[in-house]
Amino acid sequence: MVVIVMVGIVAAIALPRLSRSGFEERGLRDQIVAALRYAQKSAIAARQMVCVTFSPGRIDFNISTAAYPAANCSAGTALVGPDGTVLSVVPTGSTSFSAAQPMLIFDAAGRPGAGTSVVVNGLPARLAITVESETGYVH
Repeated sequence: MVVIVMVGIVAAIALPRLSRSGFEERGLRDQIVAALRYAQKSAIAARQMVCVTFSPGRIDFNISTAAYPAANCSAGTALVGPDGTVLSVVPTGSTSFSAAQPMLIFDAAGRPGAGTSVVVNGLPARLAITVESETGYVH
């Protein structure tokens, strides 16, 4: 009887920790949203364009040195995040994302050249990340 009770207690504590049920995916989504909002605010603060490049398994952020709309994201400098390191989003574990466009550019007023959407795989479609084309609002 004691063994059955002990197995029940261990199962009640251990099983919820084994199944993540979307926590990692939701964390990646929140990290992407925060990074996109930071990139938009950095473009406004620096009065320069910020390029967001979506590549398989990575999102990079650069401050462009050219004037809009001829952004030269490859010649720009990496955007430094609030923690003092280069801002970049890299999925961990089994998380992944897909973007509607390979690049997004915020101008000096924080407006993107075109809106886009980013889908974190494993989450419902209603949790897709949208960048509005007129205002640059990220939600």
